[in-house]
Amino acid sequence: MAKKLGGLGRGLDSLFADNSVEEINPSVNKLRIMEIEPNHDQPRKDFDEKSLSELAESIEQHGVLQPLVVRPLANGSYQLVAGERRWRAARIAGLTEVPVVIKELTDEEVIEIAMIENLQREDLNPLEEALGYRYMMDELNITQEQAAEKVGKSRPAVANALRLLKLPNEIQDMVKNNLISPGHARALLGFDSDDMILQTAKMIIKEDLSVREVENLVKKSKKIPKVAKQQKRDKFFSEVEIALVENLGRKVKIKEAKQDAGVLEIEFFDKDDLEGLAMKLENYGK
Repeated sequence: MAKKLGGLGRGLDSLFADNSVEEINPSVNKLRIMEIEPNHDQPRKDFDEKSLSELAESIEQHGVLQPLVVRPLANGSYQLVAGERRWRAARIAGLTEVPVVIKELTDEEVIEIAMIENLQREDLNPLEEALGYRYMMDELNITQEQAAEKVGKSRPAVANALRLLKLPNEIQDMVKNNLISPGHARALLGFDSDDMILQTAKMIIKEDLSVREVENLVKKSKKIPKVAKQQKRDKFFSEVEIALVENLGRKVKIKEAKQDAGVLEIEFFDKDDLEGLAMKLENYGK
């Protein structure tokens, strides 16, 4: 049973400013911890044990200063919507009750709130951010642009984050463990094979390569002929290919035919990226 406490804090007021959300009780209440179920679809997957222990010590002394946000479930319990770190720390601290704000929320609103809360974290893991965007897009059946609008980001920022999910799992783990930066990881996407990606990632760690140095390695890899007996290319085609790679920031290939004719292949990552590429090509050379 929820016990009434006091008024709603400013942080939660701004977080739930949408008047379309129905409130069961506009005040802060108290719930038993055992009545609250975690959200298993929470975008945040990793919780630093040391940081949780420090928060638990603070909660032992001062209590939970910012209420959790929950929504009622059909079975009589409540689902945690925002504040899982505080909920975990409160359990470590041995609390039996925690302050909560009870909200009537749709599944879509729960996903949005969880994402917004996580994107406001200072220690946000780039892979968690990317996975969160992907989860939001899949669950809500929305585009990159719509996801960006919901979380207050630009579409290119969301697209850039999602590119990390195209990397081999081993590279994703390196980013997650801060062995290489997200910038390094995105530069590695320019290689044609996973073997080249893994080999260069190890070089980044061993030789402390900069992102620019990795980008240069990618460019050099494009210039190495794959077949030794390959006919010498027309210098014009090679120069145009290199210029397009540098200007478009992606893999470009010119396949030559006869009498100066051929096929131009340009890599893109998804529909939104293709749309952005089309706009870039439209303005190319202006």
